[in-house]
Amino acid sequence: MKTEKVAKSPPHPPLEFKNLWRFQPDVPRKYLSGQLSWFLLWVFTVVVGLVMHPSNTGHGTHQQLGLPPCASVLFFGRPCPGCGMTTSWTATIHGQVGLAFQAHPLGPIMFLGFTVSAITCGWGFLRNQRWRTEVREHTLTLLAVLIIFVSFGAWRFANERAFYTPESSLWTNSAENSGKY
Repeated sequence: MKTEKVAKSPPHPPLEFKNLWRFQPDVPRKYLSGQLSWFLLWVFTVVVGLVMHPSNTGHGTHQQLGLPPCASVLFFGRPCPGCGMTTSWTATIHGQVGLAFQAHPLGPIMFLGFTVSAITCGWGFLRNQRWRTEVREHTLTLLAVLIIFVSFGAWRFANERAFYTPESSLWTNSAENSGKY
């Protein structure tokens, strides 16, 4: 009886987080529009954050943009994973770090990550270099951020009660919610 040898796939190389900062040199600018767009989105976010004022309640700042209240707060009286993120980013932009962490503990960290990535993209655009984000380290970093964000959101939804706003009276008497803002 003859046994066939099965070819083993080569093991993955060890993670090297220096790969997060690799650039492809001499790339024509027309191929760097994504990097420019990411940088301009950051500039827009900072400008809007400077114009807005963070809510002292820890959430609801997004309503200054004409957006509706969070559906999770309205229907369940509990925060969604992103509740407080706009307030946190706005407070971070205004230098109110204590309020930023109170509104959403991951907010200032995520804003810092957004800022670093946007500045890196802008720098690469100016130097005609493409930031290489297709490396495994980028994928694993983004996956870790997503898992942490969703896990924190699930924990927060399960454990934070009485997350009221004046609009949260859909299911209860509005008199019961007065003073719980």
